[in-house]
Amino acid sequence: MLEEIQRERGIHKEALLEAIRVSLLSAAKKRFKEEGEENLEVRISEDGDVRIIHKEGEKEKDVTPKDFGRLAAQTAKQVIIQRIREAEKDEAFEEYNHRQGELITGVIKRREYGGYLINLGRIETMLSVAEQIPGEVLRERERVKLYLVETRKTSKGPFVVISRAHPELIRKLFELEVPELKEGILEIKSLAREPGKRTKVAVLSNDPKVGAVGTCVGHMGTRIQNIVRELGPERVDIIEWSADAAKFITNALSPAKVTRVEVNKNDMSAKVYVPEKELSLAIGKEGQNVRLAVKVTGWNIDILSDTEPTGKKQAPPAKASSSTPSSLKLRRATEDKTGDKVKVHQLAKELKLTSKKLIEKLKELGYEVKAATSPVPEEAIKKLK
Repeated sequence: MLEEIQRERGIHKEALLEAIRVSLLSAAKKRFKEEGEENLEVRISEDGDVRIIHKEGEKEKDVTPKDFGRLAAQTAKQVIIQRIREAEKDEAFEEYNHRQGELITGVIKRREYGGYLINLGRIETMLSVAEQIPGEVLRERERVKLYLVETRKTSKGPFVVISRAHPELIRKLFELEVPELKEGILEIKSLAREPGKRTKVAVLSNDPKVGAVGTCVGHMGTRIQNIVRELGPERVDIIEWSADAAKFITNALSPAKVTRVEVNKNDMSAKVYVPEKELSLAIGKEGQNVRLAVKVTGWNIDILSDTEPTGKKQAPPAKASSSTPSSLKLRRATEDKTGDKVKVHQLAKELKLTSKKLIEKLKELGYEVKAATSPVPEEAIKKLK
């Protein structure tokens, strides 16, 4: 019977035995009040035989009753049910806690105010509006892939923070479709994402015989099509990573054709010259192309027209404070345009901390931050640099 419950509920046999032992001990204490509660012990043998033992010093006496009585039986039943529920919650928490940072699959149950209710198998959780791909409409019973951001213990059981807008969702989708990434032949060096609009992924090949971009695209585009199909209207650009900054910046600004690149390594900035007819393509719609290029390369980029002798700037430079960590520079460099705020889990990753640890640090600094998806005030970022 215990094995059957273990298979159906996913609870370890040891946890079930402990629940039974505690429930029987609770019932025995009510029955044998005169015997002294601290002297009672429940023993369960391998074949399921239960004995109530009363200890007096070194002497032991079997006081197992033939019938506990209705009240004692009811108490035992309640404790067993309570312990099984607690064990289910603990098992579910451990399962999803170990899967933080992984790709999981969920089923849409229904749309609710503030997001979608998602069935992950053993538990249900909410996909909040902030973690959805903007403009995406999900249907009931539809299976979707999600990035598991964080798992927290609550009074109602484990709460799982999931996301479809997280940049790491892209990395996990590529690892799922491109086995060469798991094998170490290819490596995603960096990526920049504006959910629902566009993503740039910089890939390096560790094997000169294997092309980074072509391998990710797949035969007749099958691999990249599977990824884009999961993301809806979002466009994905695969670029080749290079240790040569000028070449990497040129690749990052594709499909625009770059004439030349002037790199200043002291302040991590670059002046990029493009033909006048390529200016709008290099900048992109609402500055999207250059903004993503800044994020994916880590360089502040100025787009200049190659035909103007004065070298007049045609696109606003995406600059960031030199005292800020490089990857945070990229987010803050475009914050005014995008309206995005750095979230706790994003900042935690940059600082190589857990979300929980970062929340504690922020509270010590006097900032009230409640969850991994909460935005971090800009002044707090400066203090944590």
